[in-house]
Amino acid sequence: MSMSAVKKKEDDKEKKFLGRLSYKLDYDFDKNALTVVIISATELPAMDLGGTSDPYVKLFLMPDKKKKFQTKVQRKSLNPVFNETFVFKIPYSEISGQVLVLNVFDFDRFGKHDQEK
Repeated sequence: MSMSAVKKKEDDKEKKFLGRLSYKLDYDFDKNALTVVIISATELPAMDLGGTSDPYVKLFLMPDKKKKFQTKVQRKSLNPVFNETFVFKIPYSEISGQVLVLNVFDFDRFGKHDQEK
């Protein structure tokens, strides 16, 4: 397989649309706190047999991953509204070395939770 064929295959994988996640970030200098509001998701892929999903969002800062949060599960929705707020206590001097990770999962009562793929 040529390099251009490999690149084309990688490009095709990257173009798979998985939906949109709306969120808001705010840093409070007085409180040394990063506030993350998970607002909503739209056009998520159906992960359940009934054609819906039970999505929730997990979020954390890297590289430390010490403080992890997750939203409530929104049952049977491909366009869930979360409107949930999470606060990470972090000094401003350390904020530039952090990466916010947001993962959307499908809640599965009987097995391993699926990451929206």
